[in-house]
Amino acid sequence: MMQTKRPAAQIYLMMALFTGVVYKVTFTMSAIYRVEVVKLDILQLVLLGTVVELTVFLFEIPTGVIADVYSRRLSVILGTAIMGVGFILEGVFPLFVPVLLAQVVWGIGWTFVSGARSAWITDEVGMEQAGKLFLSGRQVLTIGNLVGIVLAVPLARVSLRLPYFVGGGLFLLLAVFLVLRMDEAGFQPAPQETRQSWREMAVTARSGYDLIRSRATLVWYALIALFVGLYSEGWDRLKEPYLLTNYTFPEFAGIPLGAVEWFAILSIAANLLVIGATQIARSRIDTANSLGLARALQVMYALMVAAMIGFALTNWFWAAVGCLLFFDTLRTITFPLSEAYLNHKVDSSVRATVLSMTGQIDALGQMSGGPLIGTLGKLFSIPAAILASAGILFPTIPLFSLLLSREKRDSLEATNDSR
Repeated sequence: MMQTKRPAAQIYLMMALFTGVVYKVTFTMSAIYRVEVVKLDILQLVLLGTVVELTVFLFEIPTGVIADVYSRRLSVILGTAIMGVGFILEGVFPLFVPVLLAQVVWGIGWTFVSGARSAWITDEVGMEQAGKLFLSGRQVLTIGNLVGIVLAVPLARVSLRLPYFVGGGLFLLLAVFLVLRMDEAGFQPAPQETRQSWREMAVTARSGYDLIRSRATLVWYALIALFVGLYSEGWDRLKEPYLLTNYTFPEFAGIPLGAVEWFAILSIAANLLVIGATQIARSRIDTANSLGLARALQVMYALMVAAMIGFALTNWFWAAVGCLLFFDTLRTITFPLSEAYLNHKVDSSVRATVLSMTGQIDALGQMSGGPLIGTLGKLFSIPAAILASAGILFPTIPLFSLLLSREKRDSLEATNDSR
């Protein structure tokens, strides 16, 4: 007898929970693994991210189009399984070149999931519910993060490679679960007679591109995505090595702790802050209002610039930790808010494609900015590289002002047309 499918929102939250667990099982100790076991230097650490983003840049549009032409469900399942394989591969071979290859595999998997998951749930539950669900998903993902951190510490104590095997295995289990339980009722694939045609895929990609070009708000947002990509690789790859190399970790509550325990404590603190901040965002930000979403994102990016500058300039460990936690909390909240904003601006038929295109722009920024920031860090210092990252993020603030001006103009025109 066929098993009953679970509601789409429940499946979405289940994916968020698993993703949160897996990411923290693998990433909590990844900086220590890559520095102490793989023996990577600053530039090599940044190049890992550059390879991921180059992979994302090359595969975002094809995989997004596949999701729009064939199936968002299939795209999510394939991507989840491929990411699991990428994690396992990184743990098997603790050498620079195999770890680079693992980033390629993981990046391909990510592109299958990135636009498709948001497009799938938006079609299944509708625009009104999707915005709130993105924030709920972020909260559930954060709860999963806390579980993942608790698992990561004992696993890393056994071996710094073990978290990659456990995380990869969990993603493979999630893929099997999705095969059995994930439904797709709200999506209409391309007709059978055209969906095997490369021309159909090219038409879908062209439609997504034309949509972005035709809407000024999407053009401004694409520029914002570029600067977000340019700055982010430096922060992602250098913040933890900066703590490892520039500070002696103090005692916590009178107990001497090593880097493994401190990174776990910081991760737990960050995720608890995200849970609280997400709840505030759910109650204070109207996700059904694109203008309000844009205003909130502008404020958050301005505060993120200030936090990065503080992190780079302070010599006090606790001030650095405070800036890091403040930045990462704000940044985490920007992800679901950005998803909600973009979903307001795109049509269902090209939703995954447009979301993938913005992901591709972000990836272009990361693979361009990563080597530059890594080189600055190697030639001068990690604080100099982080300050450069803050400078690169700054233009998003005036760009949001331009976007908001266009939003207000469009809103006024829509009001006049309805009279």
